[in-house]
Amino acid sequence: MSQEKFYITTSIAYTNALPHIGYALELVQADTIARYQRLLDKDVFFLTGTDEHGLKIARAAENAGKTPEKFTDEISAKFKELTKVLNLSNNDFIRTTDKKRHWPIVEKVWLKLQGKGDIYKKKYQGLYCVGCEAFIKEKDLIDGKCSIHFKEPEIVEEENWFFKLSQYAPTVKEEIENKKINIVPETKKNEILSFINQGVEDISVSRSKENLKWGIPVPGDDKQITYVWFEALLNYLLPETYWPADVHCVGKDIFRFHALMWPAMLLALGLERPKNILVHGFINSGGQKMSKSLGNVVDPFELVKKYGVDAVRYFLLREIPATEDGDFTEEKFKERYNADLAKGIGNLVARVITLAKNSKLQITNSKQVLNYKLQKETNTTRENCYKFLDGFRFNEALMVIWELISFCDKHIEEERPWEGGKEKVISDLLIVLREISQLVRPFLPGTSEKILKQLKSGKSEILFPRLD
Repeated sequence: MSQEKFYITTSIAYTNALPHIGYALELVQADTIARYQRLLDKDVFFLTGTDEHGLKIARAAENAGKTPEKFTDEISAKFKELTKVLNLSNNDFIRTTDKKRHWPIVEKVWLKLQGKGDIYKKKYQGLYCVGCEAFIKEKDLIDGKCSIHFKEPEIVEEENWFFKLSQYAPTVKEEIENKKINIVPETKKNEILSFINQGVEDISVSRSKENLKWGIPVPGDDKQITYVWFEALLNYLLPETYWPADVHCVGKDIFRFHALMWPAMLLALGLERPKNILVHGFINSGGQKMSKSLGNVVDPFELVKKYGVDAVRYFLLREIPATEDGDFTEEKFKERYNADLAKGIGNLVARVITLAKNSKLQITNSKQVLNYKLQKETNTTRENCYKFLDGFRFNEALMVIWELISFCDKHIEEERPWEGGKEKVISDLLIVLREISQLVRPFLPGTSEKILKQLKSGKSEILFPRLD
């Protein structure tokens, strides 16, 4: 029997700046889902990559005194490096500047939609936010500025190609309402439905070459460049045999493109829509929005270098609710690290391995825990952990695992296995420790491996040194 397929993507990172902790959150969330689905024995394909065209990037490259090619090569390389640093299990990394893999998909889709009459040409004047790489309406401005980037939009007047978004919006609305496209959290589902109810206009899917040279040329029109959002979304079609996506992990600032424009494009193409769109929030720094001018941007590379990859993964998944805004401070990080990692899982592993070594006990293949309460607690933890993972509630899944860790600590205090003649107690704890290593695997893959290694070797090594 063939394995069930499971396809997950992150949004592709925009290469106008170096990676920050907010995008690391999205990568780690997606990786946790991918690893969990592999534990369930599914044939998983996990795609990430970089989005490298558009006006914002052309200007960022110019400001850096570099060509867009050189600029995006350097930034994309850093994002690729981040996938390694965060120990991601992605199967592929796509770049929208890839002329062999990405551009042919864009050309094929464009010609198909144009042939159907879903793409047409007209003159247009509108307010364009370079930060969003999107036209925005006056009613969405706050004090004349974009509500996300706090900058005044530019007035753009040109002849462009348009996609018939208005034609497909009612069907998209219907599919969101009946959860054929499931948007998590519910607040975001309500937000996009409210947005559609206000009326949807056709969307410009090209820019004049006079105003923007950096991008994919429109097939058959050498005076126009394909709109960055239209072509970037098409990256998700790369692993054709895995489509449709089971989960798109995206940030709340770009979820409208994924929840309206993308499903509409798929409807026009006669392709299935994504099953789930998981929308995460932003990470603030000490209660303030991260910005270079405030000097509070957190570098994920530095953080991993200082504290280790699994400590960073743990903080992002445990401290930041999956679909809400969260806050990062070094104090919070250290508190969570010492309490949960050094004192929590690290301490339990060290205690049990040392007890086993002193009793000359080894882990067996037995799955049978003799103590009824301990076995029941382990079973309940597994059930709850998987239930929370199915609902993308990573922090709650970790919470129940750590409750099992606390339960084991209490069990040790009550049973006092160091007194001798209590091999069955230690044997039970070794089996539960193996179970804990399995449960943490999607979240902390490195730690999971280390626990299994210690169980096999019988040698205790510190998992998380305490921080001062």
